[in-house]
Amino acid sequence: MIQAHDTAHGPAFELYGLGLEHKHVPETQLYAGLTRRPIFVPSVGHYAKGMLVSVPLHLDTLTGRPTGADLLDVLAKRYAGCDLVRVVSPRADGKLEPEALNDTDRLELSVNANERHRQVVLVARLDNLGKGASGAAVQNIGLMLGLHEGIGPRELAHA
Repeated sequence: MIQAHDTAHGPAFELYGLGLEHKHVPETQLYAGLTRRPIFVPSVGHYAKGMLVSVPLHLDTLTGRPTGADLLDVLAKRYAGCDLVRVVSPRADGKLEPEALNDTDRLELSVNANERHRQVVLVARLDNLGKGASGAAVQNIGLMLGLHEGIGPRELAHA
């Protein structure tokens, strides 16, 4: 799939994992404390880096019947003071582009809600090359060494 996007003839954008068996679904369910398996459909586009990860949820299936604002508040409290993870309000135009955080170690989380239908789409935006598995590993090493919370590969190199 990556090779197809590395060529000039690769598709501009595509969804994958439409069999709903993506390898990260079990850990997402576990660490999010979800009682039902989330619907996770990743995508990839014809750009060098940048990623949007979205997880749609029905609010009525969550414990306590929270609103989108409740979920946003929980995330904001959890990541308050964190340098590399920011919780942002959804954009008024309902759009996100994947390359906005390129060349950073930052991660943005948003909760895009439709209260009338009791639905949300949780979205994470990141530079998948800087904040991918290797970047997360370096960040975890920094935490294990007692370095600044949320330190990323770029900061660790200068620590």
